Amino acid sequence: ALSPPGSPPARRQPRGVTLIVAQRPRKPASTPAMAAAQEPRSGLFSAGDFRTYNPKQLNGEDRLSMLTDDILLSILGRVSSRTAARTSVLSTRWKHLPWLLPELSIDVKDFLSAPCADPMEENDMEQAMKSLAKATRSLLDKQRRESTISSLHLKLYLFNAFLCEVGPLIGDAIDSGLLKDLDLSVLDETEPLDHSEEEMQQRAQDIDAFFTAYPSVLHCLTKLSLKNVGFDKLDMHHVLFDCCKQLKHLSLHHCDTGSYSLFKIDAPDSKLCVLEIGMCRFLRIDLVCLPKLEKLVCDTWVSRCAPLTFGFVPSLGELELSCGEQNGFKLSELLHGVTGIHTLTLDFQGETLWLQPEVEELRTAFSKLRKLFVCGIFVEFDILWTTALLVAAPSIEMLHIEVWEHTCDVGEARPASYHDRRNPRWEMHLDSSSENRLLKELEFAGFKSLEQQFTFIRYMLEQSPNLQKIVLRDEEQCDDCDALKVPRPSRFPRKEDEQEMVVKRIRDGMFSPEIIFYE
Repeated sequence: ALSPPGSPPARRQPRGVTLIVAQRPRKPASTPAMAAAQEPRSGLFSAGDFRTYNPKQLNGEDRLSMLTDDILLSILGRVSSRTAARTSVLSTRWKHLPWLLPELSIDVKDFLSAPCADPMEENDMEQAMKSLAKATRSLLDKQRRESTISSLHLKLYLFNAFLCEVGPLIGDAIDSGLLKDLDLSVLDETEPLDHSEEEMQQRAQDIDAFFTAYPSVLHCLTKLSLKNVGFDKLDMHHVLFDCCKQLKHLSLHHCDTGSYSLFKIDAPDSKLCVLEIGMCRFLRIDLVCLPKLEKLVCDTWVSRCAPLTFGFVPSLGELELSCGEQNGFKLSELLHGVTGIHTLTLDFQGETLWLQPEVEELRTAFSKLRKLFVCGIFVEFDILWTTALLVAAPSIEMLHIEVWEHTCDVGEARPASYHDRRNPRWEMHLDSSSENRLLKELEFAGFKSLEQQFTFIRYMLEQSPNLQKIVLRDEEQCDDCDALKVPRPSRFPRKEDEQEMVVKRIRDGMFSPEIIFYE
């Protein structure tokens, strides 16, 4: 393996345990925890940097085992619980450590055989659940557990035979005071459109039966993620808000009470801080009362009007709205009564804007706005319309713009049911009073050196006298585009002379903020 930059040439090591080492010089090598399964975590270790290590090669000492429990537990906390448990066989020094971890993460996908079939077969999921149940029994064993578990992150498939085994284990751990908080994700590998109404309703009944059979689960459930669940025959509000009294984070993907239904959330005693709603078929969601709600994500709605209304949400500060093809509405009407938004994300997924033009009407809702993300703007669209949002938000400090260009949704690859895209038509009458004196950072993702992009950036320079940094990013990789195997040459300036030309065109006699290029 190659040594990290700046390190001395690697010597041939005696045979021992294979470790994955972070590609950073003069950092401690990773531990036998990584040797157990060789399962690198994204962002922590590089799968391409391997070297051989014998833990007793340094003067007969096991340097890793000489570390304190706190340090070893910190290392084990960065890998899956399955991997951490496997380190217990390395030596007597490591034998008890997995049962000292204050936080456990048990993910059924860690137990899937590799490679998995596509689509995934039911037998593979059943075998994975069987292994998960066994691992849960071991890690929650009170005879081996030497400390309480502050939180358990559990991801599982909905198989009743195994839920009947996992449920009592979790319930007993809660009742005995061993487990404090539970983060539960009920996974489903089926695409939303492949589920019938009856199947979604059955999933809801199975989940409700699980909660009814093991009521202790509800007492410490702080985070819940559900997918493809139909509450048509159940009281969705009762199950999720009345029963889950400790719930702080709720994520619903393709979950509802039937197509084009109304859903009201009136939970004055709820502790919910984060609510994520994706591909749910509600006509509208009325947030009547959620006093602790801080963040709301609404992704891909079916309503032909504003998908949300707000009542008493005094803590709401972060809002994300993301949808493709949809009818337009006035953002000011959706945000009526909301005045504490400090971070706003608008994602149009490369389609025609679903916002109606307005400026003055937004001033109240935007009075505390500090960060604005405008994403999914089709590459051929004008971008100057976004400055109307800045006029209504004079306190903006950070602006992020993302341009959308995908070969997977143009030409023959674009679904026939999609309408033609229409360039936004926002009339702008700007003067010197529209300056954004607090704007310090402009980030532009999907930069391609197009004329309308230069026009926009130079306009922002003119209107933002205190701008300190401009970040230009390349577009993110798209698996669907790659699958088409159609050549898509990048137009992002990578070469030094190309970047110098971009800098010159942006500055050109104006003040010079820092300009950074990220591929």
